[in-house]
Amino acid sequence: MIQKSYIITGPTASGKSDFAHRLAQRTNGIIINCDSVQIYRGIENISASPFATRPISDQIDSIPYRLFSILPLTEQISVMDYLNLARREYDSAIQDGRTPIFVGGTGYYINALINGISPIPDISDKNRTRAREIVTRDIDAARKMLPADFPYTDPQRIARAIEVWLETGRHLSEFQMLQRVGAVAPNAVRILINPDTEILRVRIAARIPQMISGGAIDEAHAIIAANWDENRAIGAAQLCAFLRGDIDRETCIQNWITKTNQYAKRQRTWFRTQYNPDIIIDHIPTDKDLDI
Repeated sequence: MIQKSYIITGPTASGKSDFAHRLAQRTNGIIINCDSVQIYRGIENISASPFATRPISDQIDSIPYRLFSILPLTEQISVMDYLNLARREYDSAIQDGRTPIFVGGTGYYINALINGISPIPDISDKNRTRAREIVTRDIDAARKMLPADFPYTDPQRIARAIEVWLETGRHLSEFQMLQRVGAVAPNAVRILINPDTEILRVRIAARIPQMISGGAIDEAHAIIAANWDENRAIGAAQLCAFLRGDIDRETCIQNWITKTNQYAKRQRTWFRTQYNPDIIIDHIPTDKDLDI
């Protein structure tokens, strides 16, 4: 018998983490992170991690939590690195007779869990570092190293494409045409939590001041000290600008709210075009939704 697993996703502030926790309580589950920012340690408030308001641990209320706050800000991780970690936790959960429950809002992690990724060779630390230096120095020049039809503007994805070029002399698109490998949970039950936009706007506006008072400013200091790419996490760039004196506190908050709403809109687009849910919850989930 194949044990059931779940992937729970939705836009930021949709209540997916709380819902996943309640589902884990009902199904003897293990929560496995699929958020590319919550995997880092020291930015729990900025990333809206389940550990933002509690000590970092391997469990919450006796529910095991995996792949949260496991990497220092000085380290990088590829999608293949993430898949290898996710496979280990998935296999461990199945071996222990528990239900794997992936939760997060990072589309390319979710896509990789379901479909695997293109078989790209391992990238050396030297070329990985060099690619990020190129992007940091001049992102427009970096894009010119890639094919004209390269579709992404995100610095992390540009750096990924460049490191593949530096390592192999071949463009990322060549590998993307090959058969994918490494899918972890292709048959997982896919749940999308997708409340009304206005509900999310209210929740986002309410929680960001709480994140600042909860320790996000100290986390921004740590980001600056680690020379971490502040554009990788919404809120980080705004807080760092505030700490540098470029903007005042209120502007920082408003900019953070605006960027978060824009991110939620991009997430919705991805869910609509790239994710095929088995279950859609169109409101902030309650215990009644668990009966589904």
